[in-house]
Amino acid sequence: MRVAAISDIHGNLPALEAVLVEIDRERVDAIVVAGDTAHGPWAAEVVDLLVERGARCVRGNADREVIDRNDGFGPLAPWSADRLGERRLAVVADWPLTVELSVDGLGETLVCHSTPTSDDPIYTRITPDKELVGILDEVDADVLVCGHTHMQYERILSSGLRVVNPGSVGTPYEGARGAYWALLGPDVEFRRTAYDVEGTVAAIEVLRVPVDARTLEQLLDPPDSESTTEYFESLRGT
Repeated sequence: MRVAAISDIHGNLPALEAVLVEIDRERVDAIVVAGDTAHGPWAAEVVDLLVERGARCVRGNADREVIDRNDGFGPLAPWSADRLGERRLAVVADWPLTVELSVDGLGETLVCHSTPTSDDPIYTRITPDKELVGILDEVDADVLVCGHTHMQYERILSSGLRVVNPGSVGTPYEGARGAYWALLGPDVEFRRTAYDVEGTVAAIEVLRVPVDARTLEQLLDPPDSESTTEYFESLRGT
């Protein structure tokens, strides 16, 4: 099986559509989505498209905020929930925390947003091996595909677990515009897909999506992975 791994779409329909065009050229056997899908400008359209394409989706922390209509981090979650409506909210609520599949050349692969039992823990490409082995000690697989931090990386832990983050389709922290994802099988191939970011930002403004100016600025000028990694590590208390 050859798989397209995407994550952290955050309701960015133009980015997802551009990625799916490239995925179609690759003739993959499956599409997996590592969470944070239904929180953003085109939440309803993104969910409909993924359902139509038969993508296997896991639930992320932002998806949970939408399901709960939690406005603790701003108005976007309840706004997204309103856009989704009850039928689509039920679809998102039914997404599991994990998806398992076997990938050619990689072996047994587990997809989750952060860990198999929680969508919250933060870890990065530089989290100390000993700590990360402890965080992921529950994983029984050859490869873990995760999202959450919006940056592409791959590392092999001392436990033998291969950790792959395909990056973010909708809101990347890579220092360059685009939609980031990965092909799995027989190896890991990171991809970046160009799309009309300026047009997307203009459309978000027309929709009056309740996001702050900084969010739109980060689409146009994404933060770099090095400084973002350091920031996420600081949140872990390192």
